Amino acid sequence: MQDILPKEFFEKYDTLSLARHLLGCTLVHNSPEGLTAGIIVETEAYLQNDPACHAYRKKTPRNAAMFEKPGISYVYFIYGVYHCFNIVSGQKDTGEAVLIRALEPVDGIELMQQRRGTTQLKNLCSGPGKLVTAMGINRDFNFLPVYSHHFYCLPPKDENPEIVTTTRIGITRGADLLYRFYLKGNQFVSKIVKEKPAAP
Repeated sequence: MQDILPKEFFEKYDTLSLARHLLGCTLVHNSPEGLTAGIIVETEAYLQNDPACHAYRKKTPRNAAMFEKPGISYVYFIYGVYHCFNIVSGQKDTGEAVLIRALEPVDGIELMQQRRGTTQLKNLCSGPGKLVTAMGINRDFNFLPVYSHHFYCLPPKDENPEIVTTTRIGITRGADLLYRFYLKGNQFVSKIVKEKPAAP
């Protein structure tokens, strides 16, 4: 098996850089039900000075995980319906994170289908709420390192993927910021919007 990405991987990038470098990495959850895995194909960055960021105003019980060290999970409940999974970024006590928006399923697909109640492969993980359900991620993952023995990331196979940069989805504040990134041409991306080539 490939070596998992260590905590140093998450520590060496600023938030916008980490959002790009996570693309192509494989997120793995080895649960009692079985192993599920998906390639990260879409991310969004949330910075401290960003009005759409949960940490924009101050630290609260809800967003406390965002102020931990890079590589820690930040999981929150939204719209009273589903959870979203983020990886904390930046320096400790900064309050920044990368939202994982979509995965390309690669392992444990039958288990993902059971959890999601659908057999449509393209629909399994093509959104932040969908992928959390498919991967068996829940509120208990809040504060969990993304380099633990059962929940971790594997390095990308392509170290120089073609990346598209766009505005983020489903927000009203900071809506003009180009903080969303995805793998160009990937069919599992949640939504194609106005494109701008990413800087090298």
